[in-house]
Amino acid sequence: MKGLLQRVRGARVDVAGETVGAIDQGLLVLVGVEPQDTRASADKLLHKLLNYRVFSDANGKMNLSLSDVGGGLLLVSQFTLAADTRSGMRPSFSKAAPPALGAELFEYLLALAKTSHATVASGQFGADMQVQLVNDGPVTFLLES
Repeated sequence: MKGLLQRVRGARVDVAGETVGAIDQGLLVLVGVEPQDTRASADKLLHKLLNYRVFSDANGKMNLSLSDVGGGLLLVSQFTLAADTRSGMRPSFSKAAPPALGAELFEYLLALAKTSHATVASGQFGADMQVQLVNDGPVTFLLES
């Protein structure tokens, strides 16, 4: 399971012109699911997301986690993260999980996040989404579990 996390000052996801998820300061995470992923993969990814130290402390060093700062967590499914781009001029999605598995694991991750963190929002699995964000830094990391 992959999570492309971006430290944001704010982010939102719209579907068909309506906002379905939004946060202020926190992390926007694009989530990609691969065929070998399991609930254990989701557990590990969420642990990393909540505890990865990407926020600045009083000395300006990245020593604080999302849990430490109490920021929002916005999860957005993005199967294109699992694309194979090594050859040719068109991505292959053979490394992406089938939609049913992707939906199951994304929804599991979302439910787990909501029981583990105060402010959690999400996009809509499988929808055509428009994502807006103000990347803070910019700070962006690709986490894998």
